[in-house]
Amino acid sequence: MRKFSGTGVALVTPFHRDGSIDFASLKRLLTHTERNVNYFVVTGTTGESATLTKEEKKDVLRFVLKNNPKKLPVVYGIGGNNTASVLDEINTTNLSGVSAVLSVSPYYNKPSQEGIRQHFKKIADASPVPIILYNVPGRTASNLTAETTLSLALHKNIIGIKEASGDIEQCMRIARGKPKNFLLISGDDLLNVPLYSIGGGGVISVLANALPGIFKKITESARAGNYLKASIETFKLLEINKPMYEEGNPTGVKYLLSLMKICKPFVRLPLVEPSAGLRKKIEKAYSQIEKGN
Repeated sequence: MRKFSGTGVALVTPFHRDGSIDFASLKRLLTHTERNVNYFVVTGTTGESATLTKEEKKDVLRFVLKNNPKKLPVVYGIGGNNTASVLDEINTTNLSGVSAVLSVSPYYNKPSQEGIRQHFKKIADASPVPIILYNVPGRTASNLTAETTLSLALHKNIIGIKEASGDIEQCMRIARGKPKNFLLISGDDLLNVPLYSIGGGGVISVLANALPGIFKKITESARAGNYLKASIETFKLLEINKPMYEEGNPTGVKYLLSLMKICKPFVRLPLVEPSAGLRKKIEKAYSQIEKGN
């Protein structure tokens, strides 16, 4: 699964002020990122999938597939806390041209590990393309444990996990026990390098929407085994990473992209545009990156 090593950018979905999808800005975003990332992740949680209709999600997918001149692999987000609904979306979506599905662990229900295991097994059995698991306990209110991940890694159609638990020990246990070709992908931009050092394969990144060049340097250095150089690049993200999430994702990164004239900062309710205080934090952190600090 070499195609999913390096940086996958979790694309935002740009909107006009009225909430409709801004496809012209999406095209600018694809152009901005394509030279420095390894694959696109479409309508994941950063793409505000929770507030997109199923038809809007399909529209975004079709647009990305059509406006992908470098023919980068495309990962499509299909997940939820209703297994039957997820299966229905998989069965009614044209996945031609999609390389894998990213599926978030069920949220809110707080299922047992056996419930999570059965949920993903059903999805993997039904999907015509490979599945990448997504563990983000800070949002789902339940953790996909290392033991459950390793059990699911034996399924022939489950090829990796986006790990955003922030638990390095858990990631180490996955790295130690996983099949050789199973991908351990960082779901946290700042933990990309530590995961590379224990056998991880890269990151699915929020900040790569705005700063793909930094992630390319991190990938190149980590692949060469130069973790010090990769860390120095990561340090550039220290001040800007936290403000990205202070008022919800993708509120922060959309404002950053607006500073770069790539898209407007519009998000859909219940998210709102960043407060004046957060805007100042993002502007200050971005100016430091521009100055090379």
